[in-house]
Amino acid sequence: MGMSIPRCLGHLDIRKGVVGLATGAGFVYLLYKAIRAGIKCQPPLCTASPICIARECTGPGERALPQEAPALEASSVGGPKGLAVERERHGRDSGELRRLLNSLECKQDEYAKSMILHSITRCVYLLEAEASACTNDDIRLVGSMLDDNDNSVKIQALNTLKAFSGIRKFRLKIQEHSIKVLELISTIWDSELHIAGLRLLNSLSLPDYVHPQLRRVMPALMEILQSDYILAQVQAIRLLSYLAQKNDLLYDILNCQVHSNFLNLFQTTQPGSLLFEVLVFAERLSEGRNSPHYRAVKWHYNEQSLHEALFGDESRLADRLLALVIHPEEEVQIQACKVIVSLQCSQDVGVRPSSCRPSHSYFNSGE
Repeated sequence: MGMSIPRCLGHLDIRKGVVGLATGAGFVYLLYKAIRAGIKCQPPLCTASPICIARECTGPGERALPQEAPALEASSVGGPKGLAVERERHGRDSGELRRLLNSLECKQDEYAKSMILHSITRCVYLLEAEASACTNDDIRLVGSMLDDNDNSVKIQALNTLKAFSGIRKFRLKIQEHSIKVLELISTIWDSELHIAGLRLLNSLSLPDYVHPQLRRVMPALMEILQSDYILAQVQAIRLLSYLAQKNDLLYDILNCQVHSNFLNLFQTTQPGSLLFEVLVFAERLSEGRNSPHYRAVKWHYNEQSLHEALFGDESRLADRLLALVIHPEEEVQIQACKVIVSLQCSQDVGVRPSSCRPSHSYFNSGE
């Protein structure tokens, strides 16, 4: 069994009769023996705690490999023994993912659950065959972690569901958690949780039964878009761009209240990745409001609405777009031109889709 240095020292036969050895060469010799015994102590037995997926403990009671001496012995197939990724590559199930899922079912503290979920996420991405062999019960288990009291556990569970969403057979099961994810995003102000939740939602095709919940969380999505967290803003705008293509949600988006400085999102000082997504969003909103389906109804918007900020008579969107046409990043330039064309091309009932007529409210001859 392994012993720490203090325990090894405890096994030395130090009695009253040899106290004098505590000085001079005797003390040095005893200290040498203690240190040497401590170095020879073996690592502890494997436990159920999360472990690196690149190293495998082959069975209960067997010792883990020391961190300073990983398995270097070549296996018969040319790879190091004990590597889960190598076993996967050669068609052998390492059992790593299954062990992690089983440990998640046991009673764990928040930190342990968070680390286990993190390891599961890595396994799903790296061990494709083992991930595909999982079941809907495993997805249900991971989804139950969204109800945990600790935000870090929720975030890791969202990341794990996002990893599993890359496997087609699990997507419908993961969709069942969409409403819960929207609830978390709209009730907890945490940028990491927003990023994880929105990334998951953006990886799914949200079913129609989620639309009522989407209407309720629209103000929260708009607040995230106007926050100062670039990664969360990008994920929020991608989701809103997707929803802007839904006929029954377009008005809810356009009538959503925004800050008075909303057009700051179109400033040239914004990161190019965010500018591009914002311009895509504006183009889809413009196309949607000009569609025959939308124009068939006379809509009313509040004064602080997104519609008024972008398309109202007092909007300065035209100025921002013209400045972005000369943006250093080409994709931003191109997308800005697409928005300008979309604003110019207003389709009327009975007019061919390819026809355009100029709109005096944006780019008149003076501009």
